[in-house]
Amino acid sequence: MPLQRSFFVLIRLLTVVFALGCATSVQAQMRGPIGGFPGGRGVPVGMPHVDMPGIGDPGVGMPGNRFGPGFHHVDDLLHVPQGLTRKLQIKALLRREPGRVEVDPNGAPILRGEFLVMGLSDQQLHALQALGFTAASKPSADATLGLDLRILHDSRSRNAAKAMKVLQQVAPNATFTYQYLYLPAGVGDVAQGDTSAARSSSAVPRRVGLIDGGVNPADPALARARVEQFGCQKPTVSRHGTVVAERLVDGDPDTLYAANLWCGNAVGGTTSSLVNALAWMARQQVPVINISLVGPDNPVLARAVQVMIARGHVLVSAVGNDGPAAPPLYPAAYPGVIGVSGVDARNRVLPESGSGTQVAFCALGLVGQGRNAMRGTSFASPIVARRAAQLLATPRPGAAAQVLKQLAGEARDLGPRGRDPRYGYGLLTP
Repeated sequence: MPLQRSFFVLIRLLTVVFALGCATSVQAQMRGPIGGFPGGRGVPVGMPHVDMPGIGDPGVGMPGNRFGPGFHHVDDLLHVPQGLTRKLQIKALLRREPGRVEVDPNGAPILRGEFLVMGLSDQQLHALQALGFTAASKPSADATLGLDLRILHDSRSRNAAKAMKVLQQVAPNATFTYQYLYLPAGVGDVAQGDTSAARSSSAVPRRVGLIDGGVNPADPALARARVEQFGCQKPTVSRHGTVVAERLVDGDPDTLYAANLWCGNAVGGTTSSLVNALAWMARQQVPVINISLVGPDNPVLARAVQVMIARGHVLVSAVGNDGPAAPPLYPAAYPGVIGVSGVDARNRVLPESGSGTQVAFCALGLVGQGRNAMRGTSFASPIVARRAAQLLATPRPGAAAQVLKQLAGEARDLGPRGRDPRYGYGLLTP
């Protein structure tokens, strides 16, 4: 019996030692240096300040504004969901602007007391005015894209769902939607002056479009580009928009058509401003347009996207950073739009990157390094848009499908063989 007892004790000790050894090995793999970050430079334990449209609270992130005691290296961030998901962006907006922002019944952020409608008759409009709704002048997108669009305001400050019910009862054949807010699909902080000067290039100048926050035309990386701006009476800049623009132009002497959806305001990125920006791009005949914004499906944006694609424009959009289990986000998930997911410097898909049939390609979703790093599908999308712009000089019918097919032949297959929901057709590089 003593011999048998000793044997069992020895087996238990060996099991514990083996388990500890495996844990150490796994931990070592999790914390190894990541490619693209020289010397395996770490990141601060606290969430970096986020300077992007719609987010005004510094350090919005995980509870307590900390990743937790287990996070000591930048590699750790690539194995867990990102702290600043769209859900947390929405919470920050609600906390900062409760008088202007609320959510629809599904939790999507909307502009309080504002609605969009297509197909409303004059008689129905008069009936709604009697019930406390006022109509703004038709947006510029209406004539350009043929949307028959109006913006309505609720002067009686009703609950959003209740106001929507009143609208639908008065005009059951019209198409109503909330004034949704579309949010940037990338997080991080880039220090002022952290950008490099534009490189010399002999590339043929292209015309490319960007719908985002304000772009800084004085940024050294945009020195060779000509920037045409739209959307604000007084130009404002954002780091998010400027960094996306840098990737889109990549130092070449392109003409960048940049639509600013925030104009220095904490609340922006509305459905109507996004649609107006698309209409401006249509009037300027911009062939390829990058949209590093995400939000819910709605009939007004869906119709505008459909018109743009039918007229021969190519739309490239980030798929978002809510993770592979999240529902699709828009405009990336609309038919004909080229959706882009993000990978790290070792071509591993970012764990927060969206997944599904909307993913057509992937590209590098990291910018900078160490404390100044930014990450997200926002920064992958312009790489693909740039590749698309090299294939299309002017809009033409059928361009979206043709460009998609050609890029698919140039992409480097990653993940399962063929197109898959995480990498799409594969990786595209600048």
